[in-house]
Amino acid sequence: MYPNFYYIFQDWFGLEIDGLKLINSFGFFVAMSFILANYIMTKELKRKFNDGVLGKKQFITILKGKAFSVSDYVTAAITGFIIGFKFLPVLIDFSVVNNDPQSYILSTKGDFIYGLLVMLAFLGFNYWQDKRQRLPEIVKEQKQIDPSYHMGAITMAAFIGGIFGAKLFHILENMSQFYANPMDSIMSFSGLTYYGGLIVGAASVLFVAHKRGIPVLHMLDVGGPAMMLAYGTGRIGCHVSGDGDWGIVNELPKPKWMNLLPDWMWAYNYPNNVNKVCNPFTETDPRYLENINCDFNVTPYLIANVFPTPLYEAIACALLFFILWMLRKRLKYAGVLFGIYLILNGLERFLIEKIRVNTIMDTFNMTQAEIISFSLMFLGVLLILFSLNKKISVKGNDNVA
Repeated sequence: MYPNFYYIFQDWFGLEIDGLKLINSFGFFVAMSFILANYIMTKELKRKFNDGVLGKKQFITILKGKAFSVSDYVTAAITGFIIGFKFLPVLIDFSVVNNDPQSYILSTKGDFIYGLLVMLAFLGFNYWQDKRQRLPEIVKEQKQIDPSYHMGAITMAAFIGGIFGAKLFHILENMSQFYANPMDSIMSFSGLTYYGGLIVGAASVLFVAHKRGIPVLHMLDVGGPAMMLAYGTGRIGCHVSGDGDWGIVNELPKPKWMNLLPDWMWAYNYPNNVNKVCNPFTETDPRYLENINCDFNVTPYLIANVFPTPLYEAIACALLFFILWMLRKRLKYAGVLFGIYLILNGLERFLIEKIRVNTIMDTFNMTQAEIISFSLMFLGVLLILFSLNKKISVKGNDNVA
């Protein structure tokens, strides 16, 4: 498949552009998932605000003509230095990454002179903008906003909380790897657990939303469809890059009902996968030890086909998103939609775990995802019962809580 955009352009257009190796395909789809989630949540916040369920009008004070702050200049300096130090040398000579862009980005390698020059350029441009927008007297203006104004802070909270939670849960699930090499486990681009990102990211979003006066149950309903769509989009990145989230070895014959579909939708060997894995067998399979020393440079693909589970999840989540999207205006009370999301999300992941490679937790003889997905379904039922009892209407003039 395509671990980065270099392989996409090489396969589709016959172009070999080394600089495209810096654009990781998984990272691209993760970014797209945040963009789509931001769009959906902004749209829903505006709708709920117009329906009168998100409180009174809010106003912010805008200061026109005020001088840039010290933090503005510090931010410009840091941004310019990082771009010059880390990325400008790559544009000039791609060989500096030594065919391992991820390791280069996380290393201390770079060019100090380029960093300094670009930093000075950023500071100069910032200073020019600052002088241009200043006024003899600062003008104060009141601007009306709706809750979607806070989506920048909400999205940032989701990103930071999501990455932290995804990495934390992966470490907890693979403590032996962490003990063997702590810094590699923490700093590596690989090793992100979805449910860790979901739990910590959602908690971060609710905290920020609450601080900005957005009711929790309404915020949950806003996030449900968006999170389902974002997860499905992220799974496309998993499939395209071949990040290891594939299924177990699939030696079953292709079902007749799939005859019109390409073979790789039933069983796939993930060529050029980003993890550079060629042994697809689990450790409980005798064939695992037989092929443990397979060389990815010789066989740059899985030596046995597996279920393309990321693709299945992407399709399932797209369908579940449309179900949630159609239900969002038909339900009577706030919180019910998110309860349904939890049930559907948990059920989808619980089922896919049956054919997916994952780490078994010895204490429960289940995967971490199976335990959490079952818990989410249970919490979804509790949330629906709570919401029906609380009776917070999704119509602005019908709140009876």
